[in-house]
Amino acid sequence: MENQHIIVRVATPDDIHYSNTITDEMESSAKARGTGIAKRSPDYVELKMKEGKAVIAVTDQGDWVGFCYIEAWGHEKFVANSGLIVNPAFRGHGVAKSIKKRIFELSREKYPDAKIFGLTTGLAVMKINSELGYEPVTYSELTDDEEFWKGCRSCVNFDILTAKNRKNCLCTAMLYNPLEKLKEAEEKAMAEKAAATESQPQPQLSVSASGHMHHARRRRRFKGNIKLYERWLRFKRFVLLKSRKEGGATGSKKKFFLF
Repeated sequence: MENQHIIVRVATPDDIHYSNTITDEMESSAKARGTGIAKRSPDYVELKMKEGKAVIAVTDQGDWVGFCYIEAWGHEKFVANSGLIVNPAFRGHGVAKSIKKRIFELSREKYPDAKIFGLTTGLAVMKINSELGYEPVTYSELTDDEEFWKGCRSCVNFDILTAKNRKNCLCTAMLYNPLEKLKEAEEKAMAEKAAATESQPQPQLSVSASGHMHHARRRRRFKGNIKLYERWLRFKRFVLLKSRKEGGATGSKKKFFLF
């Protein structure tokens, strides 16, 4: 492995011979984690390769390293980067980060106006998403497309999702909103211009390019509070799993308020 060069690129029809290996690893990895959202068949993975809606990582010697694909929901208003998987032999070398970055770029190229979102239980993936501009959100800010939520049926924690009326589960929802990012870029440019001419602290009120006055949006600062967020995730997992043990899919006797 030390002598192999890893290539991260958009998948093509020539990569379909990796499909069985990819789906087998997805299944085994999901079992090891205790989760398993949107189980996919080799045919589905092959379709994504043929459509140019997937990113694959391979070595220069032809060994499969990692994979991820794009799904569009809600009439292409939302896009999810799904099925991220890395060959266990290549984990811990930044492969997942490289794949996530490339699939994010591909999503922006194909669906420039769509909101990009993801559900994950992995803190490492959350960190990568945060670096790309995603922010933690409530489930209500995700797509309401029923076809997307049907994918959760293959997860062992589906009963928690249904018991919480699809408002909460063990996964953390993260969202990249291109419109918000554009507004933030406009506000930053205006603030820098004003600071250069006035050399005075900028007020919380700002005026956008459209002429509307509004308060500057307070960002969630996910990266700055990663340790605190990690502890909150552990607490959330404890509460939801405890709730399932005490009350089953119909809900527990105790009430916990998350989100």
